[in-house]
Amino acid sequence: MPKKQNVKISVFNSLGQQVNVLVNEVKDAGKYQYVFSGKNLPSGIYFYRIETKDFSETKRMVLVK
Repeated sequence: MPKKQNVKISVFNSLGQQVNVLVNEVKDAGKYQYVFSGKNLPSGIYFYRIETKDFSETKRMVLVK
């Protein structure tokens, strides 16, 4: 992240329902890494969304158990 700001990382199922929020807090500038285990979710296709004041991106991921 280029500057200190609020960051929210959400996970959604294939129906668009939010199933998890990994982080929703103010973070200092820098690089971060988060681990999503999905241990309470079935295998399938999920989407994660990264949101800040100036940026929003949604990506697809596959959970295989």
